[in-house]
Amino acid sequence: MKMLRFISILEGTSLLLLLFIAVPLKRLMDMPEMVSLIGPIHGGLFILFNILLALSVARFGVSVKHALIGFLASLVPFGSYVFKAKVLNQYHA
Repeated sequence: MKMLRFISILEGTSLLLLLFIAVPLKRLMDMPEMVSLIGPIHGGLFILFNILLALSVARFGVSVKHALIGFLASLVPFGSYVFKAKVLNQYHA
């Protein structure tokens, strides 16, 4: 469960870096390199987060409803932070 909490923060941070730093650099300053760097990192963290979330349903008793909320939160900027604070912190495993 600690790993899921940690990855949720990394995934949320990578999304913010992608949306608020890499994409503006690409669009406004014609620097696509940052998206090429941060994009795959975010993609990997997104997949890892959702795999860990699915495994947590079976292993740690995370409800399917909370797992679905976690998936949706991973799509929204700052959503992973809120999900960790409001949902994941109530599970003690």
